[in-house]
Amino acid sequence: MLMASVHPFTAFTWLLVLFFTLDPTLATTRKLAALVKEQTLVLKYHNGPLLKGNITVNLLWYGKFSPSQRSVIVDFLNSLSSSKTPLKPSVSSWWQTTGRYRGGPSVVVVGNQVLDGEYSVGKSLTTQQLEALSLKTGDLKNAVNVVLTSADVAVGGFCMSRCGTHASVKVKGGKLAYAWVGNSVSQCPGQCAWPFHQPIYGPQMPPLLAPNGDVGINGMIINLATVLAGTVTNPFNNGYFQGPANAPLEAVSACTGIFGKGSYPGYPGQVLVDKSTGASYNAHGVNGRKFLLPAMWNPQTSSCTTLV
Repeated sequence: MLMASVHPFTAFTWLLVLFFTLDPTLATTRKLAALVKEQTLVLKYHNGPLLKGNITVNLLWYGKFSPSQRSVIVDFLNSLSSSKTPLKPSVSSWWQTTGRYRGGPSVVVVGNQVLDGEYSVGKSLTTQQLEALSLKTGDLKNAVNVVLTSADVAVGGFCMSRCGTHASVKVKGGKLAYAWVGNSVSQCPGQCAWPFHQPIYGPQMPPLLAPNGDVGINGMIINLATVLAGTVTNPFNNGYFQGPANAPLEAVSACTGIFGKGSYPGYPGQVLVDKSTGASYNAHGVNGRKFLLPAMWNPQTSSCTTLV
C-alpha cells in the first residue's frame, strides 16, 4: 500500500495570511500594493481524473467524539448536496462551485461510519497509520474515506505544518482518495481554528463566535471543506492546482483566509451574524445548521468566490 500523493492544508498557509500584519511597514506595503492590479489567480488543469458524479464520503471517527459533535459534521456533509435548505446562502450553493470544474457537478452522500473510540493504534499517529485507518471504512469506487481525529490525538505535522490532508492510496483496481482532519481545540486553535480563536501571530482581534457552539468542531468544518474541495478537484495529484505538486494551491487553499467580502490578512471579511446567538456564519445547512465556509476558486471567473 503506497501513498500516491499528499496535499496538506497547512497551518503555515494561515500564518502567511497573518504575516503581513506583524510589522507596520509591511502593513503599509500591503495597503500600497492594493492600488496595483493583482495578477489573476489561475489553477492549471493537469489533465488528470476528477471525482465527479455520485461521491460517497465514508467516515472513521478516531478517538472521543460526542454524539452532538458527530451530528454537526454529518449535517455539514449532508448539506453539501441537499436541496432541502430553503435559506440562502447555502452550503449546497458553496459546493456547486466544484461543478464548474471539468466533469460537472458531484453529489455527496454520507456512507459508512466507523467508530474507533478506543484509539486502536494509539494517540500519536503517522501518515502511514492514517492511510491504514482510512481503509477501515471500505474501498468503494468514487469514494472519499475521511479520518477525523479527536482533540487528544496527535498526528505527525499537525499544527506545525498542516491542519488537514487529502491523499490517495493504491488499492486493488486503482486508487482510493482519502482525507484527514483533526480537532485542534486543545493543540493549536490559533492556527487551525481561526477565525473562531485568536491567531497565535498577528493582530489580536476578537475571534468570531462559532455558529454551532464548538470552536474545535467548527474549525474542523473549515478544514474539512478545504480538503474535500481539494479532493474532488485534484484527487490524484494531476487535477487542478497551482504551484509545485507536492505543495499545491488548490480550490480552497488558494483562497485561504477569505470568508466574506473585504477580507484582508487577519480579517476574514464581512460575514453574517445570527441575531439570537451572535455567532458568525455565511452558509445555511440542513436541520437549521449554520456554517462558516471559506472562499473557493471559481474556474469560470478565475477568482476566489465567497457566499456573502
